[in-house]
Amino acid sequence: MVQPAHLDRTFDYRVPESLDDAAQPGVRVRVRFAGRLIDGYVLERVADTAHEGRLGTIERVVSPLPVLPPPLAELCAAVARRYAGTRADVLRLAVPPRHARAETAALDALAKRGAVPAEQREPPAEPGPGPPTPECGDEGWARYVHGAAFLDAAHAGRAPRAVWQAVPGEDWALRIAEAAHATFAGGRSAVVVVADRRDLDRVAAALRRLCSGAGGAASSTTAAGSPVVELAGGLGPQARYRRWVTALAGPPCIVVGNRSAVFTPVSRLGLVALWDDGDDLLSEPRSPYPHAREVALLRADAAGAGFLLGGHARTAEAQSLVEHGWAQDLLAPRNAVRRASPLIRALADSEQALARDPAARRARLPAIGFQAARDALSADQPVLVQVPRAGYIPVVACAQCREPARCRRCAGPLGLPPPRPDGAAGGAGEEAAAPPTCRWCGSAARAHSCTKCGSRALRAQVTGAQRTAEEFGRAFRGVPVIGSSGADVRDEVPARASVVVATVGAEPVAPGGYGAALLLDGWSLLTRADLRAGEEALRRWMAASALVRSAETGGKVVVVADAGAEVVQALIRWDPVGQARLELAGRREVRFPPAVRIAAVDGAPATLAAFLDLAALPESTETLGPVPLPPGVRLPGGGGREAAAADEPPADAERMLLRVARRDGAALSRALAVGQAAFSSHRVAGTVRVQIDPVRVG
Repeated sequence: MVQPAHLDRTFDYRVPESLDDAAQPGVRVRVRFAGRLIDGYVLERVADTAHEGRLGTIERVVSPLPVLPPPLAELCAAVARRYAGTRADVLRLAVPPRHARAETAALDALAKRGAVPAEQREPPAEPGPGPPTPECGDEGWARYVHGAAFLDAAHAGRAPRAVWQAVPGEDWALRIAEAAHATFAGGRSAVVVVADRRDLDRVAAALRRLCSGAGGAASSTTAAGSPVVELAGGLGPQARYRRWVTALAGPPCIVVGNRSAVFTPVSRLGLVALWDDGDDLLSEPRSPYPHAREVALLRADAAGAGFLLGGHARTAEAQSLVEHGWAQDLLAPRNAVRRASPLIRALADSEQALARDPAARRARLPAIGFQAARDALSADQPVLVQVPRAGYIPVVACAQCREPARCRRCAGPLGLPPPRPDGAAGGAGEEAAAPPTCRWCGSAARAHSCTKCGSRALRAQVTGAQRTAEEFGRAFRGVPVIGSSGADVRDEVPARASVVVATVGAEPVAPGGYGAALLLDGWSLLTRADLRAGEEALRRWMAASALVRSAETGGKVVVVADAGAEVVQALIRWDPVGQARLELAGRREVRFPPAVRIAAVDGAPATLAAFLDLAALPESTETLGPVPLPPGVRLPGGGGREAAAADEPPADAERMLLRVARRDGAALSRALAVGQAAFSSHRVAGTVRVQIDPVRVG
């Protein structure tokens, strides 16, 4: 594989007679290119070539294992086309580096199980329905309209496609495991993609329980070895490659992993399932920046496999799939949703509440929040406190004029560290134990003064999880305060009276559910300069609220945000589908994804101009910008690699948005890919970054 964009094409090589048997499509080979040996893959074997010059010869076959079977090669090409990237970049994401010892161990283990006959390494003929679905708790799916039918279709080898809205308190990991297991019981493989390791562990544990207790077709496989293949991001190269080879070379299995697992080649793919597509972790930070949801859509469509996209909330992209008829809704009846939902109240959600608590609009936690926490603690139930940020006081502002405090060295935001272990006081509004520190460069601002009014006093603009834990420890003396954020994320907390302070995405599970949840600093989520601010806020709030007991059993949620906000009302009603419809309609009105296709092109002004001159954009392309890149955003390093540059980008680095109708999306991606190839071949000075439908548009 060669990295420059202008060399993103297939090259012909002669296969020597000594390698005729080994050099089959999909295997890794070593070839000489431009005078040096490089790694490559055999894509196909043909008798003739259109190349008029002298053909090079394959030097050696690295391994006879076909790690790039035709379906995976086609998927990588489709992802490269969709995201205006190169196949070499996509292959870096899809195929892990070879580990010879792990490959040998995996193939030996499969051979001992009798699981690697040669005929199973090729795509088999379309299988018929397998044995009856084993007992796997599908009564949980019965609460959803057409839920049982979805499982039956997955088991029978059909290709059901659905967007599933999980009710509050749902054991979503078990539901996804049941869908994957039904597919496996029908003789097909399933690929399950989740955002982080905690979610992966939950799904994998549910799958192991189902497979160990299943009969029928599953029992013959599980007796020799588990059909569940876990591909966690934290695995070492050897362990990850061994499991990847097991999925590739073995019989049908169930793969569960993080975003890159969506590429994992398996035998007889029957279902691709993905949970919580709004999570940023599902968006690849390396070129060409594909989103796991879009890769899953491409793969399911090409393979004729089923597709399941689940979540507590719903993105505009998921709603678009339903409204275009590509997928069907899987919803529970409204009465079932109401029975499962906690009682949700917002800041001053009535004139009566405001009269009882006049300071509620200004307070970080109004009286109704304290009362909900007291009620839960008195019932010996844990209370969840969700905060948007980790740390102590990560962002401060001038106490007099509210101007954000910035570092004089790099213009980064200033924050206050926690008090010293010796008990010295700290925090905004009192003499700090340490001076404000820049969150970008780490410089201490010992003599900080406001650039606008000159005041030296500071106030908290955002309060972190550590400071919040201190505040609740003082408010509820004698009650244990448990933190879950940063490197110390808890999976579960005891079902007894305690205050659990967690950052977004780090909320532990409480057996039986939390008695109350307090969602703090809602304004910081809703006022972000981000197209997806409302959608993201609702997703975070619903994920936390789903961990709370139902209203029938005393569960309460208090969200500290304006009750009149659209997304707050959607949370109170527990109506993610209705809010997704409004969000999608709003995107259509302002012409942003998924209603249209957008490309973000970043670079210095001269570099951007040179690149756009080389890219023959569709006539319908609308340009937006350029605008300055946000401070701290880095451009990729040279040579097409995504390692962060050692220095900050040029001070005048800009972003240009290119917008076209969805019908012209493929043409825009093609034009940008051709432009990058021309940019590379002309050796234009500077670096550009192209992102199709970026998660963060602005």
